[in-house]
Amino acid sequence: MTPDQRSFGSARALEGAHGNARRRGFWLVAAAALCWSSGGLFSRLITTDPWTTVFWRSAFGAAFLSAAVAIIERGRLAAVVRQTGWPGVLMAACFATASTCFIMALAHTSVANTLVIQSLSPFIAGFGGWLCLGERVRGRTWVAMSAALLGTVVMLWGEAAAGSRIGDVFALSTATAFAAATVIVRWHRTVPMPAAAALAGALAAVVAAGQARPSTAGAGDLALLALFGIGQLGAGLLLFTAGARLIPVAEASLIAVLESVLGPVWVWLAVGERPGAYSLIGGAVILSALIVHTAADLLRPPQPPRARVD
Repeated sequence: MTPDQRSFGSARALEGAHGNARRRGFWLVAAAALCWSSGGLFSRLITTDPWTTVFWRSAFGAAFLSAAVAIIERGRLAAVVRQTGWPGVLMAACFATASTCFIMALAHTSVANTLVIQSLSPFIAGFGGWLCLGERVRGRTWVAMSAALLGTVVMLWGEAAAGSRIGDVFALSTATAFAAATVIVRWHRTVPMPAAAALAGALAAVVAAGQARPSTAGAGDLALLALFGIGQLGAGLLLFTAGARLIPVAEASLIAVLESVLGPVWVWLAVGERPGAYSLIGGAVILSALIVHTAADLLRPPQPPRARVD
């Protein structure tokens, strides 16, 4: 085998590995969005006040994530948390802010409104990735995000009176904090992000403790809050932090828009909080943009490296 043939084979192997990592990142982030989409349903089934919900959800999520890190790292939880450094603390603060604002938004407005405004996160993350990381956002991704924004406008146009402005502000804060966390995950890929996610849950629980009334949660609520913290928050953060480092910021946030489409559906089916016609139309636009964009990525064959010209 000549040196050129060996170089060509190595390039093809690297291209294939990159493609596999990108597909794996897609499925991990999609699974995270599926977990997160249950958040609106949990918020409607749980009867505790918002601060108590934040406290127990965050505490259960932090305990689950801490146990996961301890198992993976063979008991080195404290050492791994210290290794996160300032990027991990910053990411934890962003996730804690997003988690808290999410519950507050759901308490003041509809599930559909909250999740739709939250779906603006890809645009914020796309600009953040471009400004902070110099990541080039492909034209196809901008088109898909513009379609998602159009779907958001359609939904909000029809649901303008469904929730308070306070709820809208909390939802926008959720989107901004989540986008910032996405950029940090992508920026510092070597940081042990599951440990930072556990720190985020602990931080949110500490912040909420002053306003919460933990003893008011009955057995039924505690069971739901455990599922809320472990299955929706903890598992979602584990999946997202694993997948977001494998794909560009804008694409990770775009895939996470699935949460905004599926969340109102679960609430509609379970408790009858039915989205209006505009919400259904806008959700269909968002989902179509997501499907077309990700299908193009998944079905595109890897491009062979160009032959070297000496």
